[in-house]
Amino acid sequence: MIYKTLITVIAMAALTSVSVAAGNAEAGKAKSGVCAGCHGADGNSANPTWPKLAGQHASYIAKQLADFKGKKRNDPLMSSQATGLSEQDMADLSAYFSKQTGSQGAADEKLVVAGAKLYRGGNKKKGIAACISCHGPTGAGNPAAMFPGLSGQHAPYIEKAMKDFRSGTRSNDMNSMMRNIAEKMSDKEIEAVASYISGLH
Repeated sequence: MIYKTLITVIAMAALTSVSVAAGNAEAGKAKSGVCAGCHGADGNSANPTWPKLAGQHASYIAKQLADFKGKKRNDPLMSSQATGLSEQDMADLSAYFSKQTGSQGAADEKLVVAGAKLYRGGNKKKGIAACISCHGPTGAGNPAAMFPGLSGQHAPYIEKAMKDFRSGTRSNDMNSMMRNIAEKMSDKEIEAVASYISGLH
């Protein structure tokens, strides 16, 4: 049942029309100085608790910035940074970072088997859907549905995001999809799948 529901939600998301201003990557580069302090000049953050933005779908970045500004997603640092951004600023920054090349991560060898099992097959007994169904075989995501690319993302950042969804601290996921999945996952499962995702490419 959960898989049929997931497929229906994905199909609806793909058909949803989202209004996003056309972004200019060069303008975004000129505006990205403040972002570089945490996320790196090319969007590859050095701190593993801050996400890599390089190569992320522009539509997803723009949505997250809009959610920070509109207080649908809360983070003391990001919320304050997004407050002064216009829709065009968000589009330009998103266009710039989406065109950068993301650096590859590496999975912990001890967690690969458990992480791959969850990512590719989920856990039917616990009602955990497979990550692959939204984020794809290589973690490329789905820009039309605004499902982010995860390939190479820092494992600690993914762990934090999953735990924030699980606790409800983060709630800007469409139709509670991530919250419904994360609430059924243990710390060990989150750690394993986060590590596996970091090594995807």
